[in-house]
This record gives sequence, structure tokens and C-alpha cells, in this order.
Amino acid sequence: MADISAKDVMALRQKTGCGMMECKKALVAAEGNFDEAVKVLREKGLSVAAKKADRIASEGIVDIAKCEECAATVIAEVNSETDFVAKNASFQAFVKSILSTILKNKPADITALLAANLDGTDRTVEAELKDKIFTIGENMTIRRFEIVEGVTGIYIHGGGAAGVVAKFETSEGIDATEEFKEYAKNVCMQIAAMNPIYVCPHCVPKNVIDAEKEILMAQIKNDPKLASKPEAVIEKMVSGRVSKYYETNCLNEQQYVKDENMKVKDYTASVAKQLGGNIAIMSFVKYERGEGIEKKEEDFAAEIDKLVKG
Repeated sequence: MADISAKDVMALRQKTGCGMMECKKALVAAEGNFDEAVKVLREKGLSVAAKKADRIASEGIVDIAKCEECAATVIAEVNSETDFVAKNASFQAFVKSILSTILKNKPADITALLAANLDGTDRTVEAELKDKIFTIGENMTIRRFEIVEGVTGIYIHGGGAAGVVAKFETSEGIDATEEFKEYAKNVCMQIAAMNPIYVCPHCVPKNVIDAEKEILMAQIKNDPKLASKPEAVIEKMVSGRVSKYYETNCLNEQQYVKDENMKVKDYTASVAKQLGGNIAIMSFVKYERGEGIEKKEEDFAAEIDKLVKG
């Protein structure tokens, strides 16, 4: 049996990030060969990652990165099982590497991203992800990402609980001003707080409005106090309620959260006038960490009872 020193174990731990005992076991299995021990740990990592794949990962972070040179912005959600891991510096650094990989390679989807080499390494994103699962001890997934080209504003809320990227069209030079950058961030904060679905009324699909009108009409006709009103009055009531739908769901029509005396479209117009040009909000992307993921419900009382009874 090879003589395994504490120095060797520490060196392997520094290279792989694995625990001391795992590193020692790997060195023993590799008979002291450092490179072979790295291989042993990685092979074990693949096995562990496969076993953890069905565990729900609904925590993690939403993060954003911009490339000024290529005028592109990426937003991504990477999930872990616990909030504790999401706050881990190694996990957060890994997410940053994923963002830079996306900006560098512009992958079409998650499959293409996993097959790409992680930025700054000669190993694929998938291989590095499986290593992280083994090292950290939790299932992790790269859930989604989106690349937005052009002029953008960004906002990350709550250390990665949510993120917003908004795309704008502006007169030349406006996007470089500090006033515009503040405006763009404020718009992103509005989106994060008020959850619009569309930019403006013209962006709402006709079938969505038709369905909304049907619901409103049914509500009115099922109300004894309203059902007997003339058809023209009912139509006017429906139109008024559709306007309320726009005010709730369309960003431009929403009341601006920092000034209740104006709508978002008025705020945009005032900043554009101040800067002597034009500004238009074109689109936006909002990710909320874990949205839509069915989380496992923990019965802590049952868990404690089980432990007590052995």
C-alpha cells in the first residue's frame, strides 16, 4: 500500500474540492497516483450525480451577465436543493462561469450548453456540473437561460431570488448616459414588483382579450343586479374592465411604483424628453427562482418521530 501523506490529501482536496476522507480514499484506491485519484473522484462523482438526479432542486439563484462588447445580456436560473448551497461561494462562482460560457458560445438550448466547454476550462459544462453535485452533495440543475441582444437594463432581487432583463430601443447615445441606466433599472424594478405580462395593449394576443371578455360577460350576466341592464351598457362595462386588465398586465399602462401620478409610459416619455431623444420598451424577461417547480413538502414532526423510534 502506498504511503499517503496529509500533504497529498490536502493537494487533492484543493484541486477537486472534495472532502478530506473522499480524497484519502481516492489516493488509496489509486495507490498514491495523483492523476489517477482525480479520475477516481470524477468517476465516483458521475455515479453520485446519477443517484441524486431525481431529487427536487427548487432553490438556487437567478443571475445575469452583460457583455458590453457584443451587446448581449444573459439571464439564467441554476437550481440547488437548499438555500444553504445557493449561498455557497463555489456554487455562485460556478453560476458566473455558466453565464460567461453562454455569452461566449451562444448555445441554442440547455443540451447545447451542457455539451460546451465551461469557460476557462477544457471540460464540458455537464462534466463540471456533475463534479459540483458530487463535491457539494446536492442535486443541481441548469434549468433555463435566455440571451437578449441589444440595449438592456437589468435588476437582480434578493440575492438571486428573481431577475429581470428589459430590452429597449433608443436614440443613438442615450443608452450610454447615467440617466438612462437609472431609468432602465427602475423599469426592471417595476417589472419585478408588479409582474406585468405584456409591454403594451397592442402586445396582448386577440384570443387572450376575447377570452377575458367572455369571462367578464359571463360574470355580468350571472349577477342579478347587472344582467337586466341594456346590452350597450353591458358592453361599456366590459370595455371598462378590459381597460383594467391592461392597467394590471401591461407594463406601459401600469401605475409607476415610484410616482403614483404617472404611468410607466409617462415615465418613459419624461426621461426621453429630458435626454433629448426617443426611448421605447421592446420586451422583457423575468425569472423567479423555483417558479413552477413542485416542491417537496417536509413533515418534520413525522421525521422526528421516525428518528425517536429508530
